[in-house]
Amino acid sequence: MEGDCLSCMKYLMFIFNFFIFLGGSFLLGVGVWVLLDPMGFREIVAANPVLFTGVYVVLAMGSMLFLLGFLGCCGAIRENKCLLFFFFMLILFIFLAELAAATLAFLFREHLTREYFSRELKRHYQGHNSTDVFTSTWNAIMATFRCCGVSGPEDFEESLFRLLSPSKMVPEACCQGNDYPGDVGVEQCVSGSMVFRHNQGCYSAMVDYFEMYIYTAGALAIVVLTIELFAMVFAMCLFRGIQ
Repeated sequence: MEGDCLSCMKYLMFIFNFFIFLGGSFLLGVGVWVLLDPMGFREIVAANPVLFTGVYVVLAMGSMLFLLGFLGCCGAIRENKCLLFFFFMLILFIFLAELAAATLAFLFREHLTREYFSRELKRHYQGHNSTDVFTSTWNAIMATFRCCGVSGPEDFEESLFRLLSPSKMVPEACCQGNDYPGDVGVEQCVSGSMVFRHNQGCYSAMVDYFEMYIYTAGALAIVVLTIELFAMVFAMCLFRGIQ
């Protein structure tokens, strides 16, 4: 009876680690996908150092889960106590690190607010033809999401952009015809015409676009944490059951 229970636990351990392996593969794939710059995502993420660093965190966590899933599967099948204990300690470390990361994200959530991005845009955005990294990133965001400013075109009032270009109300990146700089509509847009510009703020546009993915990522995180908990329980039970 004990042997049957141990055998069942061993295969359950293998299954759970296989799911960890798949989760790590997914995170690793997402991190590599973003770094390969599909559709300008690297420029979008680079708008905030916290988000850009998060890509490398996803890569690191994906790589570690990939390795742990592989080692956990091997440890369960081979019934190796040393490998199982090593796996348990590493998965516990990752679990605690994920909880710490979630706590830090909650504590520093003010850095991802609409007000924070508006303040940074007013201070650092220079204009359509600037080679500055911050400015070119925001130009890419406004062109990609067909938006203007963070909350709207009013973000450019009393900004560095208006000091550098006092004759323009908004940059060319806000205009509906920004692909054609010589177009009459663009000239009217930068002069203040609401007809030829995008009036939605980029914060709302990006939240609407990524809303589905945010909930998916949150659900995936809960699933991964649950699987990690079960994996630790099965690893310790299997460790104690091996003679």
